[in-house]
Amino acid sequence: QLQLVESGGDLVQPGGSLRLSCAASRSSLRYYAIAWFRQAPGKEREGVGCISTSGSSTNYADSVKGRFTILRDNAKSTVYLQMNSLKPEDTAIYYCAAQLTAQAMCTIAPLYDYWGQGTQVTVSS
Repeated sequence: QLQLVESGGDLVQPGGSLRLSCAASRSSLRYYAIAWFRQAPGKEREGVGCISTSGSSTNYADSVKGRFTILRDNAKSTVYLQMNSLKPEDTAIYYCAAQLTAQAMCTIAPLYDYWGQGTQVTVSS
């Protein structure tokens, strides 16, 4: 059973930056595509972005393109979500999710088997 733990959520001012981490319980994270999702109060969970097993392919939601970047360090079994130019509408609980796959690409559809518990990001002045 793969376990994921997110960290790094915080209160940040609009225009600020934050980096979230998703640490896995196994060193075999390199075989999993990873995605980040978020859910704001009263809204459905939405895909933010994803990264393939090797890190060579990423996809992002239109709402975060150019502002968010996903990176992974397979040696540390950790995936990062770098968030820049944050807006109040980015306020949400952020979750990472993992899917065991042999594919070279990833998806931001919620087709993942393993999920973390989430970390709160609040963007407010």
